Amino acid sequence: MTKGRKTKAGNTRQPTTASVQEGVEKLEAVRNDDLEQSLPAPPARRPRKSRARVPEPESPEAEPPESGPGADGQNPFRTLMRRNRAPEPATLVIFGVTGDLAKRKLLPAVFGLWQDGLLGSAFNIVGVGRQEMTDDQFKDFAIEALKSSKETDAIQPGSLEKFRDLLYYEFGDFGGDEVYDLVGKELDRAEEAHGGRKNALFYLSTPPSLFEPISAGLGRLGLADESQGWRRIVIEKPFGRDLASARELNAAIHRVWDESQVYRIDHYLGKETVQNLMAIRFGNAIFEPLWNRGYVDHVQITAAEDLGLEGRAGYYEEAGVVRDMLQNHLMQLFTLTAMEAPAAFDADAIRDEKVKVLRAVKPIPPERVPEVAVLGQYGPGTLYGESVPGYREEPGVKPGSTTPTYVAVKLEVDNWRWQGVPFFLRTGKRLPKKVTEIAVVFKRPPLGMFPGGLERNVLAFRIQPDEGVSLKFSSKSPGQEMVLREVVMDFRYDAFGAELESPYSRLLLDAMLGDATLFPREDEVDRAWQLVSGLLQVADAPATGKNAPNYPNYPAGTWGPDAADALIGPDRRWRRL
Repeated sequence: MTKGRKTKAGNTRQPTTASVQEGVEKLEAVRNDDLEQSLPAPPARRPRKSRARVPEPESPEAEPPESGPGADGQNPFRTLMRRNRAPEPATLVIFGVTGDLAKRKLLPAVFGLWQDGLLGSAFNIVGVGRQEMTDDQFKDFAIEALKSSKETDAIQPGSLEKFRDLLYYEFGDFGGDEVYDLVGKELDRAEEAHGGRKNALFYLSTPPSLFEPISAGLGRLGLADESQGWRRIVIEKPFGRDLASARELNAAIHRVWDESQVYRIDHYLGKETVQNLMAIRFGNAIFEPLWNRGYVDHVQITAAEDLGLEGRAGYYEEAGVVRDMLQNHLMQLFTLTAMEAPAAFDADAIRDEKVKVLRAVKPIPPERVPEVAVLGQYGPGTLYGESVPGYREEPGVKPGSTTPTYVAVKLEVDNWRWQGVPFFLRTGKRLPKKVTEIAVVFKRPPLGMFPGGLERNVLAFRIQPDEGVSLKFSSKSPGQEMVLREVVMDFRYDAFGAELESPYSRLLLDAMLGDATLFPREDEVDRAWQLVSGLLQVADAPATGKNAPNYPNYPAGTWGPDAADALIGPDRRWRRL
């Protein structure tokens, strides 16, 4: 029995929840005393509510950041995450820095890394664009982007002023040599300022048509040469428009860069839950033995968007849903779900296994498309209680456009593990909500002793917007009768008490560290294009006026065409998300 303390008045005071919590906090303060004395003042971070308790790990040997304004030093999970993750002094060169991606994602991601002390003091950013502006104007542009971005973490006092000093700008024509000469001089200046090597990461946040000219321009001026420091290039999606153009682009890139210097970025792979897919599957003895055709009925991978075009009609009319989402994002999620355990947790081993999965998928020539895929385009409908226009009524879209905005496809993996287990992938615009999920649906138990039958167990990885993992299983409902109900065990990342990093933060840091694990390799991109080539032929064919589909075939605000329900089969159904 717990004894209460005597108060000054002589009464016995029983410990309350608040007093116990106060005692725990004091003990934690004493335990972390040395750690806090060795670290800079912690920054103010947004409070997070924890919905589940995560056991505290054994006390890590804290290491203060080498430089930068500081780290919080309070959460042991964040401390573990940061250990041994500091790259060498480097310059980040962002081509297309005045664009939307750089403004909304890249600059906030870099600022977050720098503010957390992960980029070191010998670091700077050179923005490159075709918009004429001075260094000071660019600094103002970047600081304003950070202030207005939802991606920017809590800003420490004085951080913006210090970060501003790291920014430089060059403008020019990407097809000429002058702008690359200026970039080269910036690298020379950085070397003199920091006394370090000329390490540089070139990020191509530009339209795909500029990938090849920029790569070639950097090559002409010798900026891909690694004799004075490492040089790497990050290329945004889409990597090619189809198989032929992807191969041409790869060939053009490799005329300048070795494959080890090329980082093809897919921001989905930077999300915590995507990486956690491997951790949960291969790091726990209870999941991997069931991860095969003996126990899994099928797998559903959904990437639903509630938005329409949002001013991107020019791009989307050319791309469509297959190029925009299926060939890259969904294929990445599919390969991580279906791959075998890599021999080691390194880039080549993991990418080898992903390519093996893609090679094992049964081909989808155009004549098989009606059997294994459904294409769609949204019409007018209702979303969140408001009327929204159909795709053909969106600004910038041709009235008779046959660009698909929805696709569902069944992939069959012809290997020992997955023979007979279909993988259903679906993605679309103007669906009822924004959600991305991987659901592993298990087979029903082979017995009939329970009245009412049994539902399938489901292990679901929520990738956005609320990252986490849930396991749905059957349990006896309280009462006299044996009635089974579905219950859900739910894990959310806020249980760690740490705010999730931006996917771009993770991927930018990986690229500067030379860790290519989360970046698709050339053969992987090539194989993904091969798999969707037949589907693209069908999707693009209506543009010629032949065999035009009966679009629109699903109202905005619904889960897609009715044919998608038929695709998944009579004994299965798409999950309600």
